[in-house]
Amino acid sequence: MRNIIKLLLFAICVSTFSYAQQAYQYTEPKRGTDGWKTSTLASQKVDSTLIYKFFDQFQHAKHKIHSILFAKNDTLIVEEYYDNHTIDTQHDLRSVTKSIRAILLGIAIEKGFIDSVNDPISKYLKNPVPVKNLDERKNDITIKHLITMSTGLDCNDWDKKSKGQEDRVYKKKDWIQYTLDLPMINDPGAVSNYCSMGVLLLAEIISQASGMPIDTFAKKFLFDTLGIANLSWGHTSDKEVISSGKRLHLTSRDLAKIGLLMLNNGTWNDKQVVPATWIEEATTPKTKITGIDYGYLWWTIPFKIEDKMMMAKVATGNGGQYIMIFPESNIVAIFTGGAYNSQDDKLPFAIMTRVLLPTFVTRKE
Repeated sequence: MRNIIKLLLFAICVSTFSYAQQAYQYTEPKRGTDGWKTSTLASQKVDSTLIYKFFDQFQHAKHKIHSILFAKNDTLIVEEYYDNHTIDTQHDLRSVTKSIRAILLGIAIEKGFIDSVNDPISKYLKNPVPVKNLDERKNDITIKHLITMSTGLDCNDWDKKSKGQEDRVYKKKDWIQYTLDLPMINDPGAVSNYCSMGVLLLAEIISQASGMPIDTFAKKFLFDTLGIANLSWGHTSDKEVISSGKRLHLTSRDLAKIGLLMLNNGTWNDKQVVPATWIEEATTPKTKITGIDYGYLWWTIPFKIEDKMMMAKVATGNGGQYIMIFPESNIVAIFTGGAYNSQDDKLPFAIMTRVLLPTFVTRKE
């Protein structure tokens, strides 16, 4: 974190140092047919000093950020790409896929494929079933426990000794069977530990309940409506991965559409794609993971700007993949990056705190 702050301070400091390289030139995000409204920085009537200083020096700094997008009032204002990434580049979203699966769950409930988050997972997950470490408490695991990371299974991605740690599971032949066979170490709902395999079970539940693979479900009920077509599903494992285990790859602009959908309470072009009540429920804190508020696969993270505290609804992914939503200020910010398994992936939080939010948020907001 210390190196991150040093880099940021370097990037925004008041300096007379001149670069031999070309100075940063702001350009309005490209207008296209993807549904995004765009606007210029000048039209926002803000002091853009921090923006120019930061991006001027950031383009020459060593970092692993691949894109930065910033939208306010449903309008894309800032759009920058690095390291050969472009407007059309698909990016591995890593665990941001989890937050999108929470959206898909809301749609599955609204469409009647799933009745309630309080239903036991066994109601929908018919095959496979647990065959090892049989424990009556497994019958009490609900969908809500999956999406609040509180199943009670020995599954903790942040503990290398955990039997359900994701890298361990990826070496197994059948990820779903192995996860169901994990031993119980807590009662369901008692403790929340970050568990990717629980969200794998969620995706399989949506698939089995709807009768279609999760990628087909997502295309039919979410991506087609948002005009998202430049996408793929994959995984870093060299094993053959079932649909429910794959992660999303989206462009940064299409990722921003997900943020805008959430900001606007599930509506897109005046169509209610996801119930507003579900958006509210999913982004309302239900538990804490390592001290941070967690809803249904969405984080709530505070940002302090001078004397103002702003709460953001955030989707996060290893390497620096972020959707940051600030409802009170109608802001959506997107970051993608390649700082995998590194604290450098937290740099976007500093950029928001030191550059973007101070520029675009007034004291009145």
